[in-house]
Amino acid sequence: MGQDSQRKKRVTITDVAEHAGVSTAAVSKVLRNAYGVSEAMREKVRAAMAELDYRPHAAARGMRGRTYTIGVLLDNIRNAFFADILDGVRDALRDSEYTVMIGAAGFGVDAQNKTIRSMVDRQMDGLILIAPGIQRSEVLTTAQTTPTVVIGHHDVSDLHDSVVDADAAGAALVVDHLVAQGHRSIALVPSPGTRSSRWARTPEIVLTNGYVEAMSRHGLADHVRVCRAAYSDEGGHKAGMSLLTGGTPPTAIMTGADVAALGVWRAAHELGLSIPGDLSLAGYNNTAIADLATVRLTSVDQAGHDMGATAARLLIERVEGSREHAVQTTMTPRLVVRHSTAAPPGDRAARRGPLTDA
Repeated sequence: MGQDSQRKKRVTITDVAEHAGVSTAAVSKVLRNAYGVSEAMREKVRAAMAELDYRPHAAARGMRGRTYTIGVLLDNIRNAFFADILDGVRDALRDSEYTVMIGAAGFGVDAQNKTIRSMVDRQMDGLILIAPGIQRSEVLTTAQTTPTVVIGHHDVSDLHDSVVDADAAGAALVVDHLVAQGHRSIALVPSPGTRSSRWARTPEIVLTNGYVEAMSRHGLADHVRVCRAAYSDEGGHKAGMSLLTGGTPPTAIMTGADVAALGVWRAAHELGLSIPGDLSLAGYNNTAIADLATVRLTSVDQAGHDMGATAARLLIERVEGSREHAVQTTMTPRLVVRHSTAAPPGDRAARRGPLTDA
């Protein structure tokens, strides 16, 4: 018998309807998660789908107007905060027919543009873009035809929904905490961002403004120091080496992401500095790694899971036509104090020589 004759016939919606003893219209309503379907009917159809191993044909569904796929764009799969966001997206869509497709495009603008276009070309029903580095005009053009939610950027638009953190308030929480401990020389390590992207209020811009305002409020404007670096271990390491080998290193460093804080930690360790004995260190995102017993990193909790779940909910409202006007939702940050921050060492000058704080 030939290989073609051995191939299993694809199960159709008609097969599911016959097996469940219902109409094809009823099966279609269950697949669309439509209103007016009883729980008993839903369970009967889903049981038939499971028994027959039925999987909706994505291309056919796309021709009918919906593919039940959601595209999520992110730049760095090593940033643990994105995992928190993705968990929120997944949980919000768990009981729906939507499937999440992840595009890890990297930091490059061309790669991100290519990934977004591929998602649109594959007729994904909606897009969640996590701190996109591409031109704002590209996002607005995409949002005109494909429902879109932007996570992170504070720029508002009538074309897409937004989920952001109150990043200025988050920066102030860290500065206030460190100042209360006695620190004056506090440095910030934010992302460099994409200068040509034309976003006016990216997370790193809002975070930096909040840091500068908080330092000024405490009379520490002369101590403002910003060292931009990629939100990665390597980026944090480079920033840490630059800050800690200068003539007047800070006594405390705040980073815009936990993953960058770990890079700073590695740099401090290589220089023979202890945390928090010689250097206080605070991160941002409050990822799971910050709470590890060997890390215990003070960090700002952005409620990443809630951000992802909110983005998914907003997107489905747009996809299914239950809302047309744009919405921006802002999360309230919370400082989680752990063991990586403490009062600056009183005998720093005597013990560290060139590391004297001015």
